[in-house]
Amino acid sequence: VQLQASGGGLVQPGGSLRLSCVAPGISVDYYLIGWFRQAPGKEREGVACISHSEDTTYYVDSVKGRSTVYRDNAKNTVYLQMNSLKPEDTAVYYCATDGVVGSNCPSSYGMRYWGKGTQVTVSS
Repeated sequence: VQLQASGGGLVQPGGSLRLSCVAPGISVDYYLIGWFRQAPGKEREGVACISHSEDTTYYVDSVKGRSTVYRDNAKNTVYLQMNSLKPEDTAVYYCATDGVVGSNCPSSYGMRYWGKGTQVTVSS
């Protein structure tokens, strides 16, 4: 299973970015997809998650209300829309999956497959 995150960049505080996660070889609507981030000197943290059914989503408190995770099945892509970005959102963002068909957030299996990250920098 291969995943690839993209869409990062440099944005001013208060701006928006939409990150994309593509997963060639699997149908993302069958799997849980999670977004994670790691800032310099900090541990990796879970940011958002969307279950295979889209019935359940999860957001870390620090992005709740500012971010939306959603799926476009036609494009086999999961997106993380982030608004009102803050300097503390600066990090490398990764998407991942536990690789278990039908799993829901939060994963009971642990994330087994990770994509290369995309850098998000929020700075004026």
